[in-house]
Amino acid sequence: MFYLLAEWFGFEGVFNLFRYLSFRSGGAIATSLFIGMLIGPRFINMLRMKQGKGQPIRSDGPQTHLAKVGTPTMGGLMILTSLTISLLLWMKPDNIFIWSCLFVTLGFGAIGFLDDYDKVRKASHQGVSGKIRLILEFAVAGFASWMIISKIGTDLYIPFLSGISIELGIFYLFFAMFVIVGSGNAVNLTDGLDGLATMPVVVASGTFLIIVYLAGNAIYSDYLGIPYVEGAGELAIFCASIIGACLAFLWFNAPPAAIFMGDTGSLALGGALGAIAVSVHHEFVLAIVGGLFVLEAASVIIQVFFFKRTGKRVFRMAPIHHHFEQLGWPETTVVIRFWIISLVLALAGLSTLKLR
Repeated sequence: MFYLLAEWFGFEGVFNLFRYLSFRSGGAIATSLFIGMLIGPRFINMLRMKQGKGQPIRSDGPQTHLAKVGTPTMGGLMILTSLTISLLLWMKPDNIFIWSCLFVTLGFGAIGFLDDYDKVRKASHQGVSGKIRLILEFAVAGFASWMIISKIGTDLYIPFLSGISIELGIFYLFFAMFVIVGSGNAVNLTDGLDGLATMPVVVASGTFLIIVYLAGNAIYSDYLGIPYVEGAGELAIFCASIIGACLAFLWFNAPPAAIFMGDTGSLALGGALGAIAVSVHHEFVLAIVGGLFVLEAASVIIQVFFFKRTGKRVFRMAPIHHHFEQLGWPETTVVIRFWIISLVLALAGLSTLKLR
């Protein structure tokens, strides 16, 4: 909206600032942060009144979590509201990458909302069937991937190798779908402690803000040897909106949390990161930057695989953040140390831009 207004005024005077991604990205962070802080208390009160007992707490989990009974969930609605409003205000409306990623974000958010609602309604941590969730997620990811591929083609680029790609054809569509769905569920599994998923999402979004800006600039992408994607720089506005919205949410989600993100937020944010990575041909870099999410998902897969075959557990409890809690680590210790890991992995992911 702001960009169209500035364009209508011919980008004269102060309106010339709206040409620059850096200015609009800063504005997007500030806007989503302000909106999130403004609506946060109202959302928390509304959800607390409507949900009563709040998110069900697993009885087989760490006993310290029982003190969280009554905390409302679906805080992702607050994130999605501030993110979407900020994005619509600062984006260029003719950018297909923005609309594709927003479609994934809101689509996965809706799926997560149905799951959260079912859990609260049944007062159980078992929500919508996993099969139904995956079918819906792949449907959303499939449509978005098709839109993205129509602009970027079907080449798969490998980190550390400059200008080398593999033409996958139709198989790239399925690969992109897998990246988006896998990212969404990995972040969803990470969201188990107060603030644990939120800050790593902020770190990953900040990292991809840099990546999409460079990939969308022909000069910088040529210098770094990364694939140039025309129009991808506009996704910096998307990343910035995520950062602001998540920081506002973290204000209320910091221990002791006044609200939980729920699947509404974690699925949406994970899906958004996956869609952004696909849009700029940096799917493998997402696995590095979001390595914490990969670790959390892998711990669940390993636990289930070995338990079904041997009857024994590799970890005391999965996802792996609960394993460290069972070892006696305080929740805040687990969260802060995992934040540090996410920051280190983000720096490692950024290094792939030059190591080619």
